[in-house]
Amino acid sequence: MNTAYPLTIYFDASCHLCNSEMLNIKLHDSANQLILIDCSAPDFDDTVCNANSISQTAMMNRLHAQDANGDWLIGVAAFEVIYQTVGMVSIAKLWGSPLTRPLAERMYPWVVRHRYTLSKIGLPELFGLWSKYAARKAEKRSRLCSEGRCNVSD
Repeated sequence: MNTAYPLTIYFDASCHLCNSEMLNIKLHDSANQLILIDCSAPDFDDTVCNANSISQTAMMNRLHAQDANGDWLIGVAAFEVIYQTVGMVSIAKLWGSPLTRPLAERMYPWVVRHRYTLSKIGLPELFGLWSKYAARKAEKRSRLCSEGRCNVSD
């Protein structure tokens, strides 16, 4: 699937884990290709839910992203594209690799069910450190490319 931008991401901002991950991703969205929508907000406009037969509860319990063509990415597939979009290739590869994707597909529903507990025990902070590392790596790759020293295998 060729993703058309902008990509609108529907997520549960009432969850510290979800919110910190999305805000961290948005910090690295230098091309402004991502639009974040909090589906937990009291004033959430559920028009897009109704038009696509997706319940607000479903959006709260699984990351949903809609591209500019109206195509949907849900769960693991959405994470892969989102991280690729902001240049965090190493994290995108974890979500999309043939080796790790089946595990991610099985683990994701468990993480969603336990996201509030995982937030309380510090997973957002640990994930934030990992994301910062991936972002620094992406920025270095970008700088090297701008200097004409790209490494496409990275």
